[in-house]
Amino acid sequence: MNDPILDELHATRERLLAESGGTLATLVARLQREESTSGRVLWTPRRTKDCTEADEQPRPDGASTPSAR
Repeated sequence: MNDPILDELHATRERLLAESGGTLATLVARLQREESTSGRVLWTPRRTKDCTEADEQPRPDGASTPSAR
């Protein structure tokens, strides 16, 4: 089965890897450099009390909370 979208996705991945020296590590380093010099505001997710406090509640099965481990 031929899927043109997947074919394009794979071709783009191969091109990006080739342009970056052929390894995932060099591609990631390149993208991180581009990101840091882009001047764009980056979104950073915040951990809120709502998402961290729930995990600190006693467990009904007696398991320890992450901070107690």
